[in-house]
Amino acid sequence: MTKISKAACIGGGVIGGGWIARFLLAGIDVDVFDPHPEAGRIVGEVIANAEKAYAMLTGAPLPPQGRLRFCATLQEAVADADWIQESVPERLDLKRRVLTEIDAAARRDALIGSSTSGLLPTDLQRDMRHPERLFVAHPYNPVYLLPLVEIVGGAKTSAATIQAAMERLPPIGMKGVHIAKEIEAFVGDRLLEALWREALWLIHDDICTVETLDDVIRYSFGLRWAQMGLFQTYRIAGGEAGMRHFLAQFGPCLAWPWTKLTDVVDLDDALIEKIGRQSDEQAAGLSIRELERIRDENLVGILQALKGGDGGKGWGAGKLLKDFEQSLWADGGATASLDPSKPLRLVETKVSPAWVDYNGHMTEHRYLQVFGDTSDALLRLIGVDLAYVEAGQSYYTVESHIRHLGEAKLGQAIHSTCQVLAADEKRLHLFHTLQDTATGAVIATAEQMLLHVDSKAGKSVPAPAAVLDKIKAIVVAHSDLALPEGAGRSVGQRR
Repeated sequence: MTKISKAACIGGGVIGGGWIARFLLAGIDVDVFDPHPEAGRIVGEVIANAEKAYAMLTGAPLPPQGRLRFCATLQEAVADADWIQESVPERLDLKRRVLTEIDAAARRDALIGSSTSGLLPTDLQRDMRHPERLFVAHPYNPVYLLPLVEIVGGAKTSAATIQAAMERLPPIGMKGVHIAKEIEAFVGDRLLEALWREALWLIHDDICTVETLDDVIRYSFGLRWAQMGLFQTYRIAGGEAGMRHFLAQFGPCLAWPWTKLTDVVDLDDALIEKIGRQSDEQAAGLSIRELERIRDENLVGILQALKGGDGGKGWGAGKLLKDFEQSLWADGGATASLDPSKPLRLVETKVSPAWVDYNGHMTEHRYLQVFGDTSDALLRLIGVDLAYVEAGQSYYTVESHIRHLGEAKLGQAIHSTCQVLAADEKRLHLFHTLQDTATGAVIATAEQMLLHVDSKAGKSVPAPAAVLDKIKAIVVAHSDLALPEGAGRSVGQRR
């Protein structure tokens, strides 16, 4: 089994809530235990942010969202889970106690990950009866968007556990990196700590303000790091001679006293107040939730840009997103059980915050997106899936006519059906209907003509017999259906 079937999250704060959202949006049921009196509200706000981010992140068909359940006890939450993620506050005594309780109540084959950002897994697993299944799974905030997880084993963690953890992350869109030796703070936080220490000294010594320092990062090397990291960036800086030339040229600088190195700044009341005041000025009145929304939108844009890198093959985190989407499209093609004797119900969704305008109504281009998803779902049903497209052939939409008959509003459950009006060896004539799932009211319709093409040759060609046979079966079944109201109508034409 290389997929998580059910997850449990112990702790639902910033990190725990991010894990919950990541699991739910991957279609995984999650049981949660968090004694905080407002855990439901906090987790709900994180999930809302994640839903909005995913609506912007990908047009691939997400699986039906997993079920969320808050449990009265830790034991109830972990009882049936095969992946348990602990995300309680960063105190060794607390984490050790919680992980020991998880170990005693969990299934024998369950994996247990800790979200610790620096505690050693050997210390965490000290009192466990089955320490071989405990590992650090250290993510980065926001967990639902940033895909990296540092996987770190302790002295008693088995190799099979590490392998199993690494295998279960790609299906939820994450990338595990195995840290070969356990050290405090692992890799990412060690790098961040060094930068953070130097940043505090620069503020302490009045070299710059917090806003200036952030500008230095986000307008320069931060952009490079987002796509190539540190070493590959410096390889380029070495010119045609590469990394060896860069090290020979700039290596001696490491001995110069440029930085404070391991000198620790005294975070006294005056420095804390200075940083706090400058941070308040930088935020300019934006709330934490508003800053999170801006952060998420920017991260989505960066990931989308990286997805198109390297000539469309994807680069860095963008390639990971591209691979994740391919798995979503493949799983989204499982529609063979649909009844072809009536309009095919192919898309089920909900109007997310990312889809609405200032009036709270679904924006115009989102209608086209839903209808495009409906056409894509039909194509997967007849065998025109991702592998088919990558082999060089596909159907291209050459004409669309959308009628807006009602309004789809924020949070509204909607679905789209498809009726095949006609088809020949090259063309598909489709009619889609978007409806309110609760009432059945028609919100919009779309009539589309699709043309089968050889994308490499750049011209239309007949579809292969295997595809045409599936199309013909649907056409025959749909021939008994009434012609949809509005089919064949031109723009502006009335009933």
